[in-house]
Amino acid sequence: MGPTNNAEDAALGEACSPDTASCRDEQTARLGDKAYEMKGWVEYLRAPAVIVYMINYVMSMSTQIFSGHLGNLELAAASLGNTGIQIFAYGLMLGMGSAVETLCGQAYGAHKYDMLGVYLQRSTILLMATGVPLAIIYAFSRPLLVLIGESQDIAKAASIFVYGLIPQIFAYAANFPIQKFLQAQSIVAPSAYISTATLVVHLVMSWLAVYKLGLGLLGASLILSLSWWIIVVAQFVYIVTSERCRHTWAGFSLRAFSGLPEFLKLSTASAVMLCLETWYFQVLVLIAGLLKNPELALDSLSICLTISGWVFMIAVGFNAAASVRVSNELGAGNPKSAAFSVVIVTTLSFILSVIIAIVILCFRDKISYIFTEGEIVAQAVSDLCPLLAVTLILNGIQPVLSGVAVGCGWQAFVAYVNVGCYYIVGVPLGVLLGFVFDLGAKVAAAQQRLDKWDDKKKPLLANQK
Repeated sequence: MGPTNNAEDAALGEACSPDTASCRDEQTARLGDKAYEMKGWVEYLRAPAVIVYMINYVMSMSTQIFSGHLGNLELAAASLGNTGIQIFAYGLMLGMGSAVETLCGQAYGAHKYDMLGVYLQRSTILLMATGVPLAIIYAFSRPLLVLIGESQDIAKAASIFVYGLIPQIFAYAANFPIQKFLQAQSIVAPSAYISTATLVVHLVMSWLAVYKLGLGLLGASLILSLSWWIIVVAQFVYIVTSERCRHTWAGFSLRAFSGLPEFLKLSTASAVMLCLETWYFQVLVLIAGLLKNPELALDSLSICLTISGWVFMIAVGFNAAASVRVSNELGAGNPKSAAFSVVIVTTLSFILSVIIAIVILCFRDKISYIFTEGEIVAQAVSDLCPLLAVTLILNGIQPVLSGVAVGCGWQAFVAYVNVGCYYIVGVPLGVLLGFVFDLGAKVAAAQQRLDKWDDKKKPLLANQK
């Protein structure tokens, strides 16, 4: 399903000239048909996108699990490498790759199919260049970890794990432009199939490398890097051989080296937009670790953030649908259809988020036992669940709106909003309420709501009385 034509766009915004009941019925029916078509298109794109992001998450998590069975030190090292270092490169590369989502989506809507391949190559060049300084940071991870206060043993073990992730950096540099290139054409199912097959291969190879060959932490991380390269190669082979990409991929072109400064500007804005949001959750955990009862605060908060993270993957699928549809419609010159798409996608995401929030509230006293048997932690999580439910609802809307912004090319604007809401309002307010007003972990969980809805300060305080 591609963007609508201009006649359909006009039909969405123009009323029939005679003010009759039949005319109004015709308009209502037309809007209903359009909404139904949009719903089907969203589901077609969202489900595979969710699968791709979920499997990417599970691959890293499984590597951490395999490493954890080697010992507590290995678990700490893999956790630090995955959440402390890998997420830095992941957020940066994914953010920069979002420029492809904007430009390819608009070019596809405008029927400038030859430019999609050029944008793909241009982005890959920039991301590969960005990977070089990141690889240097990875190579010097041990002294950097010691510098920020990690013990010598953990820093040494984590650095070994991180060395094996260096090839993964350049897999990111190729994967994210390819992924966005395909999404711009509403081609998402092949990526889901490839990721699913790769996950199976990854689990088998990780088991062999870690337990049978005794390669330890380095083997686990190298297998993770290899799995990402399998995804990259398989997707590129699909692009080159598929009939669906015959108009958008015309081979390698020297045009990819032109216009790099302008492309870098948009890529940088995209990266800042995503990194500011990704890094905020790390700040959230650090703040919780400084509370009076840090172990309880971190345990309860980590459970809530894990639940939020899994649900967030669903919203990311809507994000992809919104971004692709809006960019396609704008590229085709259909602003009214783009606006209508925003309404439909946002409504669907909101309804699903409300349903999930209700389920969380219904099982608030039981849900923590999935992660731990501790009754004290279970009670703390139960107390946080009302705030978690509100957060899930708002996070069901926010990624969709971010996807709209990416589709419109407004990454710089979103970056400014993230700076203001997350770091000028959210973090200082969280510190104030958590340490001065002694509201504890509830403040940390509520920040995901406050950073986007800062007019809710008074209701939050009222709820704590």
